[in-house]
Amino acid sequence: MSLFEQIKEDWQAHGRDWTKPGFRAVAVHRFGVWRMTIQPKLLRAPMTIIYGFLYRHCRNVYGIELPYTVKLGRRVIIEHQGGIVIHGYSEIGDDSIIRQGVTLGNRHLAKPFDAPCLGQRVNVGAGAAIMGKVRLGDDSSVGANAVVLADVDAGDTVVGIPAKSIRNTH
Repeated sequence: MSLFEQIKEDWQAHGRDWTKPGFRAVAVHRFGVWRMTIQPKLLRAPMTIIYGFLYRHCRNVYGIELPYTVKLGRRVIIEHQGGIVIHGYSEIGDDSIIRQGVTLGNRHLAKPFDAPCLGQRVNVGAGAAIMGKVRLGDDSSVGANAVVLADVDAGDTVVGIPAKSIRNTH
């Protein structure tokens, strides 16, 4: 799938509104991934400079930190802007939704590469923190302000600090 096809699909997922900061952050992420395919590095350099400006704009103005190293699925929706920090080694599956104030990060400084992995169609509530090398199964939901420190089974909904399952939809 080409860069423009991906961005068009993301635009449709964000309600066909190019002004949404979430869409813009995802588009900048896609651009960052695409620029890494340019060879040789000398030709990539101008795109890297442009990406750097766009990335910082999304981070500083919209409050959405989404590095190009994140493995981002298709049609991921960043619903609201503000305070969203996503670890550079995180994985986010297709059709997932991330809301404001969400943190996907590592849990221990001694393990800087441990990052969350979200399955497909994961719904993450506002203010949630998903910390460490945890896996959220497909179709799972994380309640607002929950702190997820352990794996979540597919279809489960977790809430609280630390997050605990409240129901299984399958």
